[in-house]
Amino acid sequence: MKPVFRCALLIACGWLLSACSQTPPKDPATRQELTPVTTTDSVKVIAYYMGDGSDLGRYNFNQLTHIIYSFLHLKGNQLSFDSTKDQEAMRKLVALKKTYPHLKVLLSLGGWGGCETCSDVFNSAANRKAFAQSTLKIIQDYNADGIDLDWEYPTIEGYPGHKFAPHDRTNFSELIRELRNTLGNNYELSFAAGGFDKFLDTAVDWQTIMPLLNNVNLMTYDIVNGATPHTGHHTALYSTPQQKDSTDNAVQKLLSLGVAPEKIVIGTAFYARSWKEVSMANNGLYQAGIHIDGADYKEFPQRYAPSAGFTYYWDDVAKAPYAYNPQQKIFATFDDQRSMGEKVSYLRKHKLGGIMFWQLPHDTDNNGLLNSIHQNLKNPENAIKH
Repeated sequence: MKPVFRCALLIACGWLLSACSQTPPKDPATRQELTPVTTTDSVKVIAYYMGDGSDLGRYNFNQLTHIIYSFLHLKGNQLSFDSTKDQEAMRKLVALKKTYPHLKVLLSLGGWGGCETCSDVFNSAANRKAFAQSTLKIIQDYNADGIDLDWEYPTIEGYPGHKFAPHDRTNFSELIRELRNTLGNNYELSFAAGGFDKFLDTAVDWQTIMPLLNNVNLMTYDIVNGATPHTGHHTALYSTPQQKDSTDNAVQKLLSLGVAPEKIVIGTAFYARSWKEVSMANNGLYQAGIHIDGADYKEFPQRYAPSAGFTYYWDDVAKAPYAYNPQQKIFATFDDQRSMGEKVSYLRKHKLGGIMFWQLPHDTDNNGLLNSIHQNLKNPENAIKH
């Protein structure tokens, strides 16, 4: 998900890495025929959560169908919590199911910078099997409902310096197969996918993995990001002449590949990205700049208010908002209630599986973006457009 610059030591044992082969092994156990997973649920509303569990009183969990605890990491070939603090946060999330029995609580592996050893570890059938078994144990021990894989990225470059290789594509398919074989159909299995063309075209084998998954969570945000030397829409709904990558671009590509629409979950951002030293041309949009820290949605009223020197703009092609401060030459791109209304209308139009976001603690306590999603799903004829 969004880069969080967490410091996680992912140390693989020497014997483990030496066991990793350079070509994907043929493991008959992982190639058995599995029953395809079908999705019959209503629209999913999925929150990623990277908090410590102390803030759960802030949120209306009746407005969510799923919450994904982020993140666990690899310890050798095992899925593992980083600390007892993380374990306690997971227990608090699972305890919510007593009050909200409809809520599904999942675990997530990886995150930005959190899958350093994935390419090597998952290049072994034995390691994939051990990982799947450790995943099942944690799910059962914590009474969780499944796992979401957030390997950024198999096959293509992701976090700087992390290994990636062509055989990741096949190994990722075999990892999905092993997990589904181990978890059965009683637990949910999903993954977070890059929302940009290179990932969609290269990173994974969609035809092989999607029949085994409950859904794919499209990270249709960070389209422009910390490595981008210019501004743009970081979570655009539609493509523009200046920016091809968008939510619609990703969704249409998956539909063209035969991915079932009800298994596609589109992503939204509860945070802004920002650049400084941005020219006034086009109110800062599509201009060169230097990426700086953005803001959480709950901080928008102070950070991007007119009183702070910002002017709000709406791109009716991208269906995306942005703001620009001409005095400070700062540009910000984000989602807001209006763009949430557009995205909910889009998923309804294309009969998609749902909507997800990074991340829940970024929202306001009242009348925030989650509430906007909920109200637009509940009353599409009265969509929030302001």
